[in-house]
Amino acid sequence: MKEKKFIRLGMVFLLPLAFIFSQCLHKSKAADPRGPEYAGATGCLKCHKTIYNDYLHAAHSLTSRAASQATIHGSFKPDSNTVIYNDSVRVVMEKHKDGLYQVKYTSGKPIEKGRFDIIFGSNRGETYLSWMGDEVHQLPVTYYINERQWGNSPGGYFGDSVNFSRIIHERCFECHSSYIQNLSGPASSAADADSLDKKSLIIGIDCERCHGPAAAHVNFHTQNPNEKKPMYITAIRSLSRSQRIDLCSVCHSGNTNVRTKSTFGFKPGDTLANYDDGSRFHRFQDAARTDVHGNQVKLLTSSKCFMSSNIECATCHNMHDKGIKTVKTYSEHCTSCHSEAKHNFCKMASQVGPAIMNNCMDCHMPVKTSRSMIINGAGKLSNPLFLARTHLIAVYPEESKKIMERFKAAP
Repeated sequence: MKEKKFIRLGMVFLLPLAFIFSQCLHKSKAADPRGPEYAGATGCLKCHKTIYNDYLHAAHSLTSRAASQATIHGSFKPDSNTVIYNDSVRVVMEKHKDGLYQVKYTSGKPIEKGRFDIIFGSNRGETYLSWMGDEVHQLPVTYYINERQWGNSPGGYFGDSVNFSRIIHERCFECHSSYIQNLSGPASSAADADSLDKKSLIIGIDCERCHGPAAAHVNFHTQNPNEKKPMYITAIRSLSRSQRIDLCSVCHSGNTNVRTKSTFGFKPGDTLANYDDGSRFHRFQDAARTDVHGNQVKLLTSSKCFMSSNIECATCHNMHDKGIKTVKTYSEHCTSCHSEAKHNFCKMASQVGPAIMNNCMDCHMPVKTSRSMIINGAGKLSNPLFLARTHLIAVYPEESKKIMERFKAAP
């Protein structure tokens, strides 16, 4: 009897504990702001350590990140931390006790400042965002990595104008992060201010943005470690070509189309048309007027190479690769299809020689000036050009002429 009584008493204490632990587990699953069906990128680490570690250095991961002295490329040293706008106005990059700041000085007096909180961009330049209440504002000075200097931020910054008030909307975060909650609801126009939840921000483009919610996948394979078939996750190879291209199009089809709902809800296998009002959908935009920055999908899909083969974004881009590929390694994709044996090789091969194998890009996908990323000079950075490689694969006679002149001039 005493033994049964002890068991009953034990159950009285154990049941509440079991409930508490179950709630803790439930809360840990719900820690991802997107919901309990998401595992978070670190959930992939246990089984995909190499891919995860490479991803940390890849462009998708670095498209947004927390700003710190370790992540900002620009210098804060007194001899290289200032952008001079005119005789009386300058912006200085400064270290304060509570963080790093851009400070506007007028006639030597500090007038306005904004803290470095978030970085957008990693390859060509870094533009910086600052939390001001529950709004995110762009800071007036950007660091241009190729030029190795500070200068006016792109978009809305002109000459000697120093502007700390430009609001960054949820739409920008849809392509530069994995999630942020809009507290103000869907914006009715681009002019509306977004009230954003700082705690909900997931920086970078993470695994689940491309592969879909992974909590069920992680739980299953944790409990069944010998099962090698990926369960409860979207394998990219299982999607159709159109579905894979739409997945890339979420961020690489430009920003001119009118969204009817946030693309944070887009999952692999979905159709981008479900998020667009149809009036300006990227596939119907004229490729000749498509800018080289942002709408790479339209340029690629307008190419003869795309229409006469099965190439797609992933043919040349492995999203798990760390670092930036060279012109030579990208050209290897071209020469895997274009060869003398197939009678579709470059007609300039006999004039250029073996070196033709190392650079298809400058002739057929040349670097062009962006018309949408307009940068107005401030200080030494006078009207810099924002350059990007076009994804419209074609014959560019003027570019070919430059290449031939370069080879003729070579010793």
